[in-house]
Amino acid sequence: MTNRRRRSLVAVMACCLMVWIAGPSAAAKEYVVETVLTGLDRPWSLTFLPDGAMLLTGHKGTLRTIRDGRMSAPISGVPAVEFDGQGGLFEALAHPRFAENGLVYLSYAHKGEGGNTLRVARARLDREALKDLKVVFESKPAHTAAVHYGGRMVWLPDGTLLITNGDGFTYREQAQNLASDFGKIVRINDDGTVPADNPFAGRKDARPEIWTYGHRNPQGMVLDPADGVVYAHEHGPRGGDELNVIVKGRNYGWPLATKGVDYSGAHITPFKEYKGTENAIIGWTPSIAPCGLAIYRGDAFPQWDGDLFVGALAGRSLHRVDMQGGKVTGEEVMLKDMKKRIRDVRTGPDGLIYVLTDGEGAALLRLRPPA
Repeated sequence: MTNRRRRSLVAVMACCLMVWIAGPSAAAKEYVVETVLTGLDRPWSLTFLPDGAMLLTGHKGTLRTIRDGRMSAPISGVPAVEFDGQGGLFEALAHPRFAENGLVYLSYAHKGEGGNTLRVARARLDREALKDLKVVFESKPAHTAAVHYGGRMVWLPDGTLLITNGDGFTYREQAQNLASDFGKIVRINDDGTVPADNPFAGRKDARPEIWTYGHRNPQGMVLDPADGVVYAHEHGPRGGDELNVIVKGRNYGWPLATKGVDYSGAHITPFKEYKGTENAIIGWTPSIAPCGLAIYRGDAFPQWDGDLFVGALAGRSLHRVDMQGGKVTGEEVMLKDMKKRIRDVRTGPDGLIYVLTDGEGAALLRLRPPA
């Protein structure tokens, strides 16, 4: 072998070794993480208004606007919330015709004479104040638990509202009881009345607002604007976190079937699947504690079109669920090096991805393509 050929072979081997050592990180990074705001006090959800401003809820009961990277003082007129355990102010969501009516919907834990409930109220946002507050939904029955409220909301294309309700933790068997709102997703009209075409409307043994049942604690829900499909995820016990396609009238199995076990290590059920109930499209064991859910439809990241983004509290990361033709084809764990609990994730009107970290001193982050 000539010296020239020997030098060429060594160069090729060195190049191959560099690629093997560097692995995927050697490729151009798909996104850059920017910090929009820091020092947030236990934020819970983020939503966008038609003019591009954001509404930010604080778990303790505060609502603020964010415009041009600046956060307002607390908005007045927010209803009193039961800030205890997992209870507090949950989500804020603008009415589909917000530009005309200025209505904002809030989900929150409420404590009354009979115990704790999940409430949804609507009010008109007038600059930095909420006015004409009206409760449009309250879960029934009340309970004594301070956990598993659910509290996520999504507008359907027909103008009705879906609301997730947790099982109250100690009331898990009630998730299968159609006479209770525990462990259900409910559907109401924007004024709080119940649509006549709900799947259990007219049945004496069922609450008419119920849309789906057999849920544990759903804390993420999103509608795909491209095809109208609704996705929701929920916390399992120890393991068994689920991401599901939500279909009218379906039973999602809790606690008849789960891939998790009780916190004591005991089996909740012998079944991981159960006839007549829906199976998750993807699950997580050990638990990642999913919270916040977004679907990507935008131009900034065309390679992610149609993918789902799941915040992880226990997992301290952001999960990208690769979707192709309505099927899960892969998963990427993002932001893991930051080691932050993720409370919410949203796709902004600018096509960028916004992420809320959790707890005291939390941050609002933005994912954008590299320059």
